[in-house]
Amino acid sequence: MDNRVEPVKETHRLIWMDAARGFAIFGIFMVNIGAFSAPYFLYGGAEDAWTEPVDHYTQTVIDIFFQASFYTLFSFLFGFGFQLLKERLTAKGINVHSFLFRRLLILIGFGFIHAFFIWHGDILLSYGIIGLFLLAFINRSNKTLLVWSCLLLGGSAFLYTRFLYDFRGYLDYYDVAAIYLAKAHYSSSELSVILAQNVNDWFYANGLFSYFLSVTSLLPLFLLGMYIARKRWLHQPSVKISLLKIFWVVSLMVFIAIKMGPYLYGNPTWFSYVQDNIGGTASALFYVVSIVLLAQTNIGLKCIKPFSYVGRMSLTNYITQSLISFVLFYGIGFGLYGSVNPSIGVVIVLVVFIGQIFLSRWWFTHFLFGPLEWVWRSLTYGKRQPLWKRNVKQMY
Repeated sequence: MDNRVEPVKETHRLIWMDAARGFAIFGIFMVNIGAFSAPYFLYGGAEDAWTEPVDHYTQTVIDIFFQASFYTLFSFLFGFGFQLLKERLTAKGINVHSFLFRRLLILIGFGFIHAFFIWHGDILLSYGIIGLFLLAFINRSNKTLLVWSCLLLGGSAFLYTRFLYDFRGYLDYYDVAAIYLAKAHYSSSELSVILAQNVNDWFYANGLFSYFLSVTSLLPLFLLGMYIARKRWLHQPSVKISLLKIFWVVSLMVFIAIKMGPYLYGNPTWFSYVQDNIGGTASALFYVVSIVLLAQTNIGLKCIKPFSYVGRMSLTNYITQSLISFVLFYGIGFGLYGSVNPSIGVVIVLVVFIGQIFLSRWWFTHFLFGPLEWVWRSLTYGKRQPLWKRNVKQMY
């Protein structure tokens, strides 16, 4: 038996999956730019800080169409890809648990560096740590995956929303002192001051209870992704086109009702957890099914192709967005922290992301993997992977 584990060949890739990853990287950056450029996402007070109508409109659009829609989309894809890799390992006769455990540990390492030396809003560390729970599910039944996914997501949404409703009178407070310190420290030209504030913000956002909520938010999407990968509904979409259209309509209806609906009655803070986690899951499924359906037509393929370049090196592009933001907003670079309003932030996202599309496309004319993907794969597979296309037959 051939027990070598190799990356998936380019001809065997699911292009919709690369495109969905790229689209997720775009959406995540659209949300992250606000958290990277000002303290209000973490400590509150955005509505008082940005008073222009264009900024309120921009924040509303981001809240409805982007907030909690793209880390959920990426979580779904994480679980989907996890299952695909598990199947390949099993077919090769490789020890699944040890291989995937090593892969997750390396991801945790990337996340640790990103979280504490670049940006406190990192998601990789959480993906790696919470992803370890998937090792307990890889041999469980489809029914078990689906039941746990629904129970974790629905149960946490009900219980936490009930808690928020009971204490709704205390939810709109924002920490003026913390906002002031964050502005002062991130505007500093001393790297040690910036990193100290970054560490402080990470611990502020990632307490024990917050991490529990992260488990009940991310793990259900991981499990759902695994479940759908097992059902193989997205492997040959043309065969399941009727089912996908039903999914598309239902997810759109829930998306509209839960993500947009709250604005009809003032968008109360106490409903935000349901809006983000249930509505965000619906919008993520709507986006991914939309991309899959687009991939079934020639015009649709042309539309999603640019996103696929970014998605093939999603780890590199995600970290690159943080590095660019670090230089733009912190005092060690251009020092724009706290001075860029949401509408300008959108322009920055568009410029950077378009640049990433062209750079990613150029990169794959010469190389097999993105640079960080190459490091991750080489460490995971236990040997140095080929990088230059000119040195090997195309295998990616």
